[in-house]
Amino acid sequence: MIGAVLVALVAILHLWILVLEMFLWESPRARRAFGTSAEFAANTKVLAANQGLYNGFLAAGLIWALLAGVPGAGQPLALFFLACVAIAGIYGALTAARKILFVQTIPAALAMAAVLAGV
Repeated sequence: MIGAVLVALVAILHLWILVLEMFLWESPRARRAFGTSAEFAANTKVLAANQGLYNGFLAAGLIWALLAGVPGAGQPLALFFLACVAIAGIYGALTAARKILFVQTIPAALAMAAVLAGV
């Protein structure tokens, strides 16, 4: 049960990232969240939307896992998509901003641990 709740929270986080990157990229809220200037946001709008779509795919995979059942048949799906989230977070922390490790990787790792523990 805890594992399913954590998987759902990671999915919700990635749906929010999708919204920020695809639809609100040039807004003050998104610029604050990602530490960008108005000029940078305007110049990278298409790239951010593409990145947001990938975050949406991660959320979709996690939702698929929840619908299949966590714990249960959806466990392998949850672990796969959580691993993808964690790896993307590590890469983002190394290449973009260290805070991504705390926002993305640690929640995914905690969810993976809970799913593996069956709690």
